[in-house]
Amino acid sequence: MPTEYAASRIGTGELPPPSALLRAFREPDNPNRRQHRVLAAARELVECHERRHRAQQAAHTPGASSGCVAACTQLVEDIDGHRAELVGRIDHWVAANIQHRTGASLHTETLGAVIDRMAAKWIAAQQALGISAPADPHPLQLDGEAHLQWCRLAELTDGYKDLITDVNEHRRRLPVW
Repeated sequence: MPTEYAASRIGTGELPPPSALLRAFREPDNPNRRQHRVLAAARELVECHERRHRAQQAAHTPGASSGCVAACTQLVEDIDGHRAELVGRIDHWVAANIQHRTGASLHTETLGAVIDRMAAKWIAAQQALGISAPADPHPLQLDGEAHLQWCRLAELTDGYKDLITDVNEHRRRLPVW
């Protein structure tokens, strides 16, 4: 398959294509993820969003005690702190490895923020299908909510593809913080 071949040849100094990014979201043990820091951080972001979702569900369970709600709230804050670290790790990698052409149009978000939004939408799409674990590949029929979530993920993926194409062709530069 061309996408698998391309994904297996990702250099450590290149922005990963959308197919490799989605594969990192889906496959916890993908060897390409371990070879590229952006893919490794992307997978960790998916895991953060999954844990965050579970903590929020537990806090909103009918009859949840105030202690449970407080513990879940603290957990969500801790997870969000870790997410910020992962976004920073991606952005640091971009600053160190991607040449930016002075004068190119500036994108409004860092690459880490874009990938974090994609990871969140990946989890929302999985949840809309009723899949409990992000790596569960069961094909199910899409209801209206699932269709909406998967369409939004597809739009974010298309936007990511357009962004990395523009960065690679020096038409756009990413903010570096």
